[in-house]
Amino acid sequence: MADELFPGDVGDDEDILFADDDDDADDPAAGGGHDRPWKVLLVDDEPAVHDVTRLALDSFTFEGQRLEFLSAHSGREGQALLAAHPDIAVVLLDVVMEHDHAGLETARWIRQNLGNAAVRIVLRTGQPGQAPETAVIADYDINDYKEKTELTSQKLFTLMYSCLRSYRDITALAAAKRGLERVVEATTNILGLRRMQEFTAGVLTQVTSLMHLEDSAAYIRTDGLAATHGHDGYRVVAGIGEFAPLAAADGAGLAADVVAELDAAVAEGENRYTHNRFTSYFRSAQGAENLIHVVGAVPIAPLDRSLLDLFTRNVSIAYENIELQHEVEETQREIVYILGEAVETRSRETGNHVKRVAEITKLLALAYGLPEEEAEILRLASPLHDVGKIGIPDAILNKPGKLTPDEWEIMKTHAMAGYDMLKSSRRRILQAGALLARDHHERWEGGGYPFGKAGQDIHLYGRITAVADVFDALGNARCYKPAWPLDKVIGLLREEQGRQFEPRLVDLLVDNLDHIQAICARFQDAHPAAA
Repeated sequence: MADELFPGDVGDDEDILFADDDDDADDPAAGGGHDRPWKVLLVDDEPAVHDVTRLALDSFTFEGQRLEFLSAHSGREGQALLAAHPDIAVVLLDVVMEHDHAGLETARWIRQNLGNAAVRIVLRTGQPGQAPETAVIADYDINDYKEKTELTSQKLFTLMYSCLRSYRDITALAAAKRGLERVVEATTNILGLRRMQEFTAGVLTQVTSLMHLEDSAAYIRTDGLAATHGHDGYRVVAGIGEFAPLAAADGAGLAADVVAELDAAVAEGENRYTHNRFTSYFRSAQGAENLIHVVGAVPIAPLDRSLLDLFTRNVSIAYENIELQHEVEETQREIVYILGEAVETRSRETGNHVKRVAEITKLLALAYGLPEEEAEILRLASPLHDVGKIGIPDAILNKPGKLTPDEWEIMKTHAMAGYDMLKSSRRRILQAGALLARDHHERWEGGGYPFGKAGQDIHLYGRITAVADVFDALGNARCYKPAWPLDKVIGLLREEQGRQFEPRLVDLLVDNLDHIQAICARFQDAHPAAA
């Protein structure tokens, strides 16, 4: 049957089309994007068909790459090779092999069982009457149907060119789809990050991932850094690979070629691509200049560049949103501190009291096992623990002597007053402030105020704030008392352990006393209150 396949000799005039290896390599439309041979699977039970097909296509190239032939002599062998080589581009498939419909069954298996929609399937038959062309084209997902007698060398050349172009375009579209999916996934991943340093590190990680869209490139090492630019030069925020040691440092350790790439991106105000390097630049509405610089092991393909551009546009929007959110959060923090300090100033206590209590509260919350985010919320809310004192008359609030029973009842109302002021807010900081304002004067054994709660019925925020507040209040001078020495403060906390305070929290405070003393030293009062 092989003598029917190519009626002309391989050296005939019609085969001159095969002669120029570089015919497609110089074609600008080809793009040169394929860096390995195109795999072609020959499935035929006649060895001569394999030999003459290889001979005819021996010098064929497409996009600068030759063909790599795989051979199978039955439908079953063909299926095994297809399963083992998912990057096969073209299958030249005989219809009649181990049985009359072996090729048709293999074609259906490729599409339905293997799920491979990209490979181009060309059925070849020497017995067209056994598998009529019209029925085969209608019933099977194939790309061409040829009688072996019509496949001259020139027509085989034309067929391969057509199949490989289709395969190239289909795989490019699939790669673009996968790339877009990864851009969406990467964008989703970073949108969940709200802390700027985590966000920046997340962006860097996603960029390095997007630079290697092909699964086969997953092992490639990538070096990268994320940096900010200001009047004093560059500051590295995050780094991977060779740049990892520079994280959280100024740009003094950056190589001259890296600085040159960063400078060029800043000057141009846009992304830069130089061979295997990618430098992303975006400037926020507030004027912050941010850069991502990544060095890969392979050149960055045009598709990857368009996907990286799309991703960095999304990143710039996300960055601006985070900046705006941080601006709102910072405003909230300032308002909370100003309000807390105003209360303390009115009661002739120092504003640094609220700062110390805030830091000690967060330390205890983390030691207790609360997650970082919740501990930070508690730190921001704790300055509001005595906000209800705004409603207490000065004569009672600043009385140097002991309060009368009636005055004490008025003083105790500040807990519920603070709660009532904050409870309606939807902001997490103010919601936390309402809870700790209400419960920080409750007692572990009961008998505190405003409700006389005990044990776990007292909100954890109130229990933590109570220990931090009393520790700092005793250790610093107030209008009605001098500062206590540390050993006396610890002695009282131990005495009230299990009575006023949750036992575990007292233990945690004592265990972290060195860190707490460092907090007190950092926020010590410049002018202690008079005794």
